[in-house]
Amino acid sequence: MTWIKFCGTTNLHDAQMSIASGANALGFIFAPSPRQVEIARAAEIVAALPDGVEKIGIFVNESPARVAEIVTLVRLTGVQLHGNEPAEQLPQFRHALGSRRIIKTLLASELLSGKDMVAGYLGSCDSIDAVLLDSGSAAKPGGTGIPFAWEDAVPLAAEIQAVVPVIIAGGLNPRNVGEALRLFCPWGVDVVSGVEREPGRKDETRLGDFVAAVRRAQVSVR
Repeated sequence: MTWIKFCGTTNLHDAQMSIASGANALGFIFAPSPRQVEIARAAEIVAALPDGVEKIGIFVNESPARVAEIVTLVRLTGVQLHGNEPAEQLPQFRHALGSRRIIKTLLASELLSGKDMVAGYLGSCDSIDAVLLDSGSAAKPGGTGIPFAWEDAVPLAAEIQAVVPVIIAGGLNPRNVGEALRLFCPWGVDVVSGVEREPGRKDETRLGDFVAAVRRAQVSVR
């Protein structure tokens, strides 16, 4: 079953709606963003959530020690490294975080432009649990609401997926997520703006529609 993460959680009500809709994981952004959440607030939300849902912290260019500190304070079950964290630093994150899930974000636009980064990250696959392919840029690494060039990225995703699970993000919504599943057959999908009514506030109908679209697509892909 495709793993679904609703990112940019800022309040308990949205977290509970996301879980009720069928999310496997919630994302909490600790980097500058319209959806950034304070550490204390995130801890309050997480404390009120059931154990079965994953709580993933999103970090941009933080040190392994600082990430581990926040993970402990908030009681997160995993992290998403969404910055320029180099491949050679990933073992340090694994050492600091133990068995918690570690997801490394790579920007599809950079990889498709010829930047030879994939081999290095795949060489550190023992230190990560998944690669998240996102749209975005160095100036805005996520939350753009715009898909990357899916057709162009299919071979790239297949190369990564041969080594480590792939999560597709960037501009997903209830209308196009089925096509993303058809093209990539990813391990997981990650969405923010496509299920919001405004930045940092989820839309209950869109949450339900997104999960329903993923589950329908799974049947057709099989």
